[in-house]
Amino acid sequence: MPETSTQPGQGLNKVLDNGFIKLIDFMGGDQNAVDSARVSFGSVSKGEAADRKLIEYLLEHGHFSPFEHSVFQFHVKCPIFVARQWMRHRIASYNEISARYTEVHDEFYYPAEFRAQDRSNRQGSLPSAALDQPKLKAIYEKAIKSSYAAYKELIDAGAAREMARLVLPVAQYTQFHWTINARSLLNFIALRADAHAQYEIRQYAAAIQGMFKEKMPWTWEAYAKLNEKKTS
Repeated sequence: MPETSTQPGQGLNKVLDNGFIKLIDFMGGDQNAVDSARVSFGSVSKGEAADRKLIEYLLEHGHFSPFEHSVFQFHVKCPIFVARQWMRHRIASYNEISARYTEVHDEFYYPAEFRAQDRSNRQGSLPSAALDQPKLKAIYEKAIKSSYAAYKELIDAGAAREMARLVLPVAQYTQFHWTINARSLLNFIALRADAHAQYEIRQYAAAIQGMFKEKMPWTWEAYAKLNEKKTS
């Protein structure tokens, strides 16, 4: 039977160069979704086979509320530009580290390679052998180092942290806690693991997908099966 108890502090996954996502708390599970659905009829579990079929039915017919009773809490470290995309998913709770209260560390995302603009998708990018990677990386590193040096100069000159931070780029790493129910987490995965999402956030979505599969295997199997049916 899948896990239904709270087990904090599990599953740290390193992502990008200096990021990570860690599952720090979990409540619920597949059986919890089943029980939450069956309570509508004053019923209880009817065994694994029947319970798994119920999960498939719920997902296929859009009955998502039973999955809201299972909750994941993550600790995330990611670049600010990734966090800003992330926080567009509003059916969740967030608490982020504040650069007003703490001095920013010299931690910035350095991409392994630069991508070119996708001409058919204005918000997308593509790998390109035509790009001069060493040149682009040198320009990028110079800008990052210059911005952080300016930040430190402002701090040393007496500027408030909330003002000094204005010179920092969105490549700076931030950290936050993220609490989200299973229904909303499936929506996050559907959108952010998709090929149209930006590469960097897709790496986090892939790690989350593995954590979801581990904690709610029945639900994930049913969800994957339903997606296969839709695309076949």
